[in-house]
Amino acid sequence: MTTRREGRELALQALYSKDLVSQDPNHTLKRIIESFGEGEEPTLLANSKAYAFATELVSGVAAHLAEIDARIAEKSKHWSMSRMARVDLNILRLAVFELVYRPDIPKNVTMNEAIEVAKKFGADDSASFVNGILDEIASTVTDKE
Repeated sequence: MTTRREGRELALQALYSKDLVSQDPNHTLKRIIESFGEGEEPTLLANSKAYAFATELVSGVAAHLAEIDARIAEKSKHWSMSRMARVDLNILRLAVFELVYRPDIPKNVTMNEAIEVAKKFGADDSASFVNGILDEIASTVTDKE
């Protein structure tokens, strides 16, 4: 698994947890890292780059949540955000943050990563759901945003 994939998965867990218990996602991210004991996920503990990337993602989503959610709501035809699975919604939030605010990450990489994370953490149809909405959003994002 790549460092950035690890970071995306950590960020997803922190954002999902925030939705459930309304806790600061950066605090939750720290607790996730601390909860891994030796021998369980040693690469996670050792990989400070994954943690740093996860922190960037979580902070970025939190800072731009209103705009990110507005973009998702605009492109999710026939799906209100309240009806979306929390995992899918948070994968979308992370990917939209990357698409709009991280021009250093190619769009196709962001989309492929979101789909892979959706396959791992979401329901059977999550990957196609995430792909459909992200495809709509990515087509509206210019390289200069």
